[in-house]
Amino acid sequence: MRTLQDHFLIAMPAMGDPNFNGTVTYLCQHSEQGALGIIINRPLDIQLGEVFRQHAFEILDDEQANQPVMGGGPVQPGVGFVLHQSEDDYESTLEITGAEIKVTVSKDILSAMARGQGPQPALVALGYAGWDAGQLESELAANVWLSTPADTAIIFNTPFQKRWAAAAALLGVDISQLSSYAGHA
Repeated sequence: MRTLQDHFLIAMPAMGDPNFNGTVTYLCQHSEQGALGIIINRPLDIQLGEVFRQHAFEILDDEQANQPVMGGGPVQPGVGFVLHQSEDDYESTLEITGAEIKVTVSKDILSAMARGQGPQPALVALGYAGWDAGQLESELAANVWLSTPADTAIIFNTPFQKRWAAAAALLGVDISQLSSYAGHA
């Protein structure tokens, strides 16, 4: 099986699921058992400072506090995930690409971010997208997604409203020119 870990899933315009219309999902894990990803371009109506306050963290970094929080996916929307690039160690971290991209789910990273000592760059999301064994492969075969190796510049440096088009452009695709109808040739 070819893994799509450290890849983007780019929702095709014909995506019928409102949870994923117009999204780019970064795949943190992909194996025969299934897949887990974080949507990187769907901001919630909440800023990171509100998350810091909910955990009673002292906020010393206003720039971090003003970042939007992404809706990472429909599964466990109350659980926070931090995609980041860091050499620092945090309690619950999965190294996806070594120091290139990691995902952390423990509060110690949020506390460090509130103090201005957290990883830079970082993206915080609530919830995740999950697929059971074989589910993602079926969706790919049905032309629901485009996939391409991930680009950290899109995750961390591209404005969230431009990430869908930027991810598709990695494949040479102008997503705005695709039809909302899918099919097989």
